[in-house]
Amino acid sequence: MTSKGTLVSALRTRRQEILVKWLAQLEQVSASAKGRLSSKDLGQQAAEFLNILAATVQTSPTADIATEGWQPVKAFLEDLSRQRVLTGFSSDETATFIFSLKRPIFEALAEECAKDAEEFSRQIWVASALFDALGLHTVKTFQVSREEVIGRQQMELLELSTPVVKLWDGILALPMIGTLDSARTQIVMESLLQKIVETESQIAIIDITGVPTVDTLVAQHLLKTVTAIRLMGADCIISGVRPQIAQTIVHLGVDLQGVTTKANLADALALALKRSGISFVKQ
Repeated sequence: MTSKGTLVSALRTRRQEILVKWLAQLEQVSASAKGRLSSKDLGQQAAEFLNILAATVQTSPTADIATEGWQPVKAFLEDLSRQRVLTGFSSDETATFIFSLKRPIFEALAEECAKDAEEFSRQIWVASALFDALGLHTVKTFQVSREEVIGRQQMELLELSTPVVKLWDGILALPMIGTLDSARTQIVMESLLQKIVETESQIAIIDITGVPTVDTLVAQHLLKTVTAIRLMGADCIISGVRPQIAQTIVHLGVDLQGVTTKANLADALALALKRSGISFVKQ
């Protein structure tokens, strides 16, 4: 009997025995996952994976998971990894789903090859290489999925940290808090320009009171944003220019000529209202 044939036989004739032992292993190592995955769901995942694995091993001409025949197995593990990223599993908890299957498989192979030690040795080698490859694929998918989730979360935080506020008809304000880098500048410009189009505003105020420091790069980012706003046909006022920031800008030799600046948001709003032809009279 070929090595592949013996593994097929073990998965077919001893499937229930393998499943029971595997679930016992999973329940033991997944104790920390209580509340994130029920025993019922875990059992369904394990049973479904064994069915897919048995069908693939039987029909695929090779145990090389890089071949087309192993796509259903890899697709299942990729979906499982993504689900576990979203439910807060760690990479080692996710990899355990595959690696904990080794022992039940080895025990089943030992029974299949009880009278042939040499064949059993070959079986262990084939099965070990196969499940190592599947485990590594699972971990790789988990890492990629986690990076995607982190990237989305960072983008959402950037969007939340750059809210565009409508102060008056035709007047928008964008309070900046924290460091202004290239990625954030792009988000700022996209959010602000989109809001200008939606509200048909003529004036945008960028408040940098919450920006801790201004260097050459930050100043360049601000100038790019101002230029983009002007290209949209709107005017821009930068507020929150404290004495320390003013001195830094002068020391750096950054040219802000043509850019209206104010010490605080109140002064900037007053100027914006004046430019809009709105005046208030104290009573």
